[in-house]
Amino acid sequence: MKAAIVQPYIFPYVGYFQLVNAVDLFVFYDDVHFINRGWIHRNHILVNGTSFLFSIPCAKKSQNKLINEIKVKNSEKHIEKLIHTVKEQYKRAPFYNDVYPMVERTLLLMDKDITISEMAIRSVKEVCDYLGIEKKFVVSSETYFDSRSLSRDERIISICNECGATDYINPIGGQELYCKKFFKDRGIRLNFLESQPFRYKQFKNEFVPNLSIIDVLMFNSIDMTKKILNNYKLL
Repeated sequence: MKAAIVQPYIFPYVGYFQLVNAVDLFVFYDDVHFINRGWIHRNHILVNGTSFLFSIPCAKKSQNKLINEIKVKNSEKHIEKLIHTVKEQYKRAPFYNDVYPMVERTLLLMDKDITISEMAIRSVKEVCDYLGIEKKFVVSSETYFDSRSLSRDERIISICNECGATDYINPIGGQELYCKKFFKDRGIRLNFLESQPFRYKQFKNEFVPNLSIIDVLMFNSIDMTKKILNNYKLL
């Protein structure tokens, strides 16, 4: 069985969903430390033809807390502003009417007593439902032994052993963190997922890459998006 173990991100980039697509089991790794300038609570969308960084306001966020301990800040002003931005920037996109309701449902969770982990996980599941991607999802804090005393590599191995994974697939950036031999010596094959270049039409603008999945969905049909999600290599 192939597994991926990744922190939950809010409406993440294409490579995240390629990873979901590549495995049998996807583990939301929510009981590790929050990263202030990471992608758990923020991403980029297209605004006036350029990349714009949006963020979900979080209360008392700290790298000394776990992801699942960080609450989303209930901010009506922020919700309205962010929803308005998405509406205004994408209302003429070809798939706006299909995609916007899903984005709005997730953003309105800021009205609830919810953690950023729960909100980010919801965003990923909403996209997968929209695309018809059926996958087994689990949340690390709810499912696996709390082994934070282990090293980063050993914790991943521990989760793989608990869920019965024989293959672990990690984003390409993990090449700097994980050693194939370390995993092989413990009976697990390690591969890294490398996204391949792709382009699509964004209104009449010059193409802006590396945006949130929101942008991809606004400009591409479900079938085309699925083709993009299959455009990767395992190294």
